Amino acid sequence: MKICVVGAGAIGGLLAIKLAKANHDVTVIARGPNLKAIQQKGFQLINEDGSTDTVKIKATQVIKEAGPQDLVILGMKAHQVGPIVQELQWLYQENTMVLTAQNGIPWWYFFKHGGQYEGRTLESVDPHGKIAANLPVSRVVGTIVYPAAEIISPGVLRHIEGNRFSVAEIDNSVTPRIELLSKTLKEAGFKAPVISDIRSELWTKLWGNLSFNPVSALTHSTLVDMCQFPLTRDLIAKMMTEAQHVGEKLGIAFRVSLEKRIAGAEAVGKHKTSMLQDIEAGRPVEKDALIGSIIELGKIVGIPTPHIDAVFACISLLAKTIQDQRGQLKITAL
Repeated sequence: MKICVVGAGAIGGLLAIKLAKANHDVTVIARGPNLKAIQQKGFQLINEDGSTDTVKIKATQVIKEAGPQDLVILGMKAHQVGPIVQELQWLYQENTMVLTAQNGIPWWYFFKHGGQYEGRTLESVDPHGKIAANLPVSRVVGTIVYPAAEIISPGVLRHIEGNRFSVAEIDNSVTPRIELLSKTLKEAGFKAPVISDIRSELWTKLWGNLSFNPVSALTHSTLVDMCQFPLTRDLIAKMMTEAQHVGEKLGIAFRVSLEKRIAGAEAVGKHKTSMLQDIEAGRPVEKDALIGSIIELGKIVGIPTPHIDAVFACISLLAKTIQDQRGQLKITAL
């Protein structure tokens, strides 16, 4: 299969390396030092057990150079999709699938939804409907991303834990192409079940991300630290409760309890969330897809979200300050 991974960061890179090892024709779209390192030395993966794999892989900064693909994986952060969406047309042939691997509420949330909000765009994740206007929804398939990984140096990726990518058509139908995608990912070493209700599973993951990520970024704490400190644990629970009310109003069934979801995050241990990693590196953060989208959905269905609103205001200002100052923020030991 010809596969292009747009965005060779932690998750995009993990998919690219594993799929290349499974003998697929993989091209990654990368930039800067990461691109240079991949081109010169290959893409290296440090596995969970400490072993390493290095693959020689095609890499370019110019999307058009990759040519038509069977599968396009959007591996970048949610806020990075809009700026490149028009360039994706160069990757399409008649049956090209586009797998969206972003965290948070996806731009397609109300497409092929079937509810009263069918076709509605969300300004928080798709300003002015740019993505919806330029990425044919008929090409889109979704995934829920569970692995944790990080780029530790240009061209070097560390897989921390997890290997599940739940996949689904966004209308929850079972099609030959979604079965092919599942089979392809499984052959690359991932757990990749075809799921029957992608939005409910999406909310289960988002339930934690919308709270753990910003609180972690604001306090510079790991998952276990936040969960074991009573005040932040209480704040996280209140944010999750507000989000649950919004989700349930949209017909979402939460299949695990709030306390079990928090306990699951606590069990991951001393892991820095992706948002904390971005703050420490001075990168833009996924605040709108992870948090702003819930506030927008709350307004649509008439559910107040005061705790989420307050945390969103704080992380938004911190992100703005870091970008305005072109700086980064990291606690270092004395």
